[in-house]
Amino acid sequence: MTKIYVPASSSEDWRTLLADPIKHWRSGYSAKDSGKAWMENPNDFPPRIRSAFLRSELEPFRSIEILLAFPEWKTPLPGSRRPSQSDVFALAKSAGRLVAITVEVKVSEPSDNVVSDWMDPPTPGKRERLRYLCDCLGLDLDQVDGIRYQLLHRTVSSLIEADRFGASRTLMLVHSLSPTNEWFEDFERFASLFDARAEINSIVPITRRRTERLKFADIRLRLGWVSG
Repeated sequence: MTKIYVPASSSEDWRTLLADPIKHWRSGYSAKDSGKAWMENPNDFPPRIRSAFLRSELEPFRSIEILLAFPEWKTPLPGSRRPSQSDVFALAKSAGRLVAITVEVKVSEPSDNVVSDWMDPPTPGKRERLRYLCDCLGLDLDQVDGIRYQLLHRTVSSLIEADRFGASRTLMLVHSLSPTNEWFEDFERFASLFDARAEINSIVPITRRRTERLKFADIRLRLGWVSG
């Protein structure tokens, strides 16, 4: 992945970043609709996300300012050459501190397979990757069988990018464009692994279990689901 980026002037500029610019660029699907939502006001968060931040009980998000946003951002992960590709990665600032945000935009698509299906067959690369994801999140392997794999690696991506940019806080945000908030139950189940109660249009703090293998232990991790 090159470290030189070109500014976008419209959502059409996002299209060239897709693996298949024809197949993946359709109305009602996350790639095209996320471009439209984020380019509506390219110097700020989309209105529904901004509104959720302003209502947050977490002060850093009430005063957060977006610095840079990158569509289709790729974060390398161990165990495979295939990276985790966030629909949007945003670098933000609040009270003089950086905040790294990975965004998963959803319309009606599920968040990939659950881990037990993704691990079939259980290749060495998959075992290595899953162990790494669990080590980053303070989870045991047997806790994640019924969790959507995409939620795991997108959340770990936020920790990796926070570490890369020197951010002390990070957020994995699901931006749902579904009128019925499809798949929220999967997100709710994921948040419950950290004894957190997920709510729609809310940012929730989570606590990772401290283990000898825990990575990025000093970075504060948050999860959020915003509808709109």
